[in-house]
Amino acid sequence: MISFVITAVFAVAYLLVTVWLCRGVKLDTRAVCLGGVVCALTLVLATIRIPLPTGSNITCGSWIPLMLLALVYDYRLAMLTGWVCGILAMFLIPGWEAVHWAQIFVQQLVVFSCLGYAGVFGADKRWRAVCGMTVAVAIRCVGHVLSGVIFYSQNAWDGWGAWGYSLAFNSSRLIEGILSIVIVTALPLGIMRRAMVKKGGMA
Repeated sequence: MISFVITAVFAVAYLLVTVWLCRGVKLDTRAVCLGGVVCALTLVLATIRIPLPTGSNITCGSWIPLMLLALVYDYRLAMLTGWVCGILAMFLIPGWEAVHWAQIFVQQLVVFSCLGYAGVFGADKRWRAVCGMTVAVAIRCVGHVLSGVIFYSQNAWDGWGAWGYSLAFNSSRLIEGILSIVIVTALPLGIMRRAMVKKGGMA
């Protein structure tokens, strides 16, 4: 019962905070086009997977497009784009489907849109970007773990229990998150952000 309560509180709190942060976002033609391109890149990269012994996998950098959108353009647009990605993932990514309608709120609407949190602290300083990406990765990992506990506990290995299984199975998410942070941090974010401004201003 406690697992359900924790999961419900997490999902509701996340969605409320994210909706509040997205207020005032401008969905002009440029923003919609950027969001569409990033959504397509995210879903394509998410289909290219490296399998792990635990049965989980690491994708080919699918976290990076949304993080970059949040850091060099507008984190609010990245959050909205993430929601679209989460819904489309159920139909377009092989093997990615909700086993229960509630999973859509616990996982699908969280694990992509949370990458928009990479830009909540700004990107003018490298440490700000790292802090934002760390928050984004932490939220995504929590979303995956809670989803595993609630919706996939029947797959738990003997003697592991729901929490142990979910933590072990989703450890790959933390690895992928750390790799994504390293890659994005190595990119010239300042130059990329200035280039976006010169080409039409911020959203």
